[in-house]
Amino acid sequence: MGAQAVTAGVLRERAPDERRVALTPEVVTRVRRSGVDVLVETGAGASAWFTDADYTAAEAAVVGVDELLSRADVVLCVAPPDRETAAALRSGQTLVGMLDPLRQAPLIGELAARGVTVVSLDLLPRTLSRAQTMDALTSQANVAGYKAVLLAADAYDRYFPMLTTAAGTSKPAAVLVLGAGVAGLQAIATARRLGAVVTAYDVRPAAQSEIESLGAKFLELPGVASAAGEGGYARVLTEEEQRAQLAALTAAVPRFDVLITTARVPGRKPPLMVTAEALERMRPGSVVVDMAASELGGNVELSEPDKTAVLAGGVTLMGAGNLPSVMATAASTAYARNLSALLAHLVADGAVRVDLDDEIQAGVVVAHGGEVVSPAVAPQNGGNR
Repeated sequence: MGAQAVTAGVLRERAPDERRVALTPEVVTRVRRSGVDVLVETGAGASAWFTDADYTAAEAAVVGVDELLSRADVVLCVAPPDRETAAALRSGQTLVGMLDPLRQAPLIGELAARGVTVVSLDLLPRTLSRAQTMDALTSQANVAGYKAVLLAADAYDRYFPMLTTAAGTSKPAAVLVLGAGVAGLQAIATARRLGAVVTAYDVRPAAQSEIESLGAKFLELPGVASAAGEGGYARVLTEEEQRAQLAALTAAVPRFDVLITTARVPGRKPPLMVTAEALERMRPGSVVVDMAASELGGNVELSEPDKTAVLAGGVTLMGAGNLPSVMATAASTAYARNLSALLAHLVADGAVRVDLDDEIQAGVVVAHGGEVVSPAVAPQNGGNR
């Protein structure tokens, strides 16, 4: 590459439960063709089954973390870096990842003060058609919705499909999916492929046609108001509406063998949709997968992140908030393509070009020029803009 090429560095993820990698060897080749040199930290792809030799074959330079951080113009990651790595970033560098900026305000503030440009794919404007190839939230939610159903099927001690054998006929599993966003729709489709009878619910009336188009039944909850919001997203329910929804779901949930919840709110506590009472009323052997389980809570009362428990009543409850990491190879492949598209948007003429008048960049650029510039994140940093 010529002297004017931007150098991108791929960090090894340091969180113990994070197996993904920001760029795969296949995408390294694509990125290099666009005029970006690539450094990869030693062992960065190992947990997703990409070897250092794979990266070398793709003409990336495999280096130690110190060399990577000293040479890279753009540092690429999946999750927010640890404090030691973040402290090594310098003015003029750009950090790109899924940085959870609404919950990582102190880190974002520190990086901004040091002159690091911070770009977070969490804040991508998802309603822009030209941003779809960069939409990491969607790509990772697709992986998660698929894997959630496989985990549920594995934990469920009966068949998902109806089977007729010499020993008799087994009835299909009754699956309920709460939330019909990207993850929920993928869960519906996957459960249907496995032969289950699927019902789904979403607070947005517009979701009913999407649910039914996948061959699932829409769960009607009497007395629960519509929560249609702007841009096709759900608005936050009032306390009274939440109580009505919880009561209706508590009555409906025990009819199902398998329950998968998918309702997440970036940077905020997930809505509670399934009470302990509902869990107590489910049949022994039922399985619940809470895809929203995190340190902030989950959609299901009693669920804990990354923990599986068999409750006193015989219900298996799985806190599964980081399923893309469980399917690290597929998730990394999709995420790397998202990053490749974003890099093509950010890099021009051998440099990172930040343009806050561009709709996409106005969404994803969190900090630049020594300031927190994202309207969504600035209030978390005392209005620093």
